[in-house]
Amino acid sequence: MLGVWIIQMLSKYWYDGQLFEQDTICLSIDDPGLNYGATIFTTLRVYQQSLEHPLTQWNAHCHRLEKSLQEFGWCLPNWQQIWQGANHLITTYPVLRIAIFPDGREWIRGRFLPDNLAQSQQQGVKGWLASYPLFQRTLNAHKTGNYLGAWLALQQAKTLDFQEAILVDSQGNWLETSTGNLWGWKQGKWYTPALEVGILPGIGRQQLIHWLYQQNIKIEENQWTPSWIQSLEMIAYSNSVVEVIPFRIIDCHGILLTFDVSDEPLQMLSQYYEVMRCRGDRKNIY
Repeated sequence: MLGVWIIQMLSKYWYDGQLFEQDTICLSIDDPGLNYGATIFTTLRVYQQSLEHPLTQWNAHCHRLEKSLQEFGWCLPNWQQIWQGANHLITTYPVLRIAIFPDGREWIRGRFLPDNLAQSQQQGVKGWLASYPLFQRTLNAHKTGNYLGAWLALQQAKTLDFQEAILVDSQGNWLETSTGNLWGWKQGKWYTPALEVGILPGIGRQQLIHWLYQQNIKIEENQWTPSWIQSLEMIAYSNSVVEVIPFRIIDCHGILLTFDVSDEPLQMLSQYYEVMRCRGDRKNIY
């Protein structure tokens, strides 16, 4: 009889200057990160296992962390330790989540890309319009550990067989999704909600805006009112991990919006990632 070996894969993570291979982390019961969600974080996709790949946007993610730390008056971390920890983990994980505690401790954990990512990019997903005020983010300009409102919205969407939730303000204006920034297309022009309405200044969002300007493609940052949204020909969302994913259906409290996800305009956004992948390939060759 052949014996059967069962191997349990433990998670790898980096915490406070050390690499761990276990599924638990040790925090004080008085830690504000545990008690109040007092951390700031950023999530990045590491392309070709390189923090220097142009699509990884390492410097932009570190700048996001530093900006929040400075505005909160928290201690700056040891950036060299963060670089070291990230390099340990990228040999295993293509996605990293870097969190910083108020005293400057860093915690980096990894995860894998969604199994159905390519299918979602090609075929689109179903979106669900969340309700205000239960499903909302606090401190909208920052990614803090208190992400409960967005997380609850996404869990509720999944319960109802949707893949993403869309957050709104007190007037019903659309802000962002539970995980990314919104994009809309109509009459030869791209639109995305303005930062002034109270959304996260996504790194992927800023890169796409810059790309569209470079390509002389019309782009406008505006307010997404419920009536204006009805005129959009296509809606998608973006973040640093999934790149760009279109919506094929959005449930607006019982009213269904449907879209053709095969339209050519979507390629205007996707082309950015194709070009930057090529630049990263050439950089690695030379």
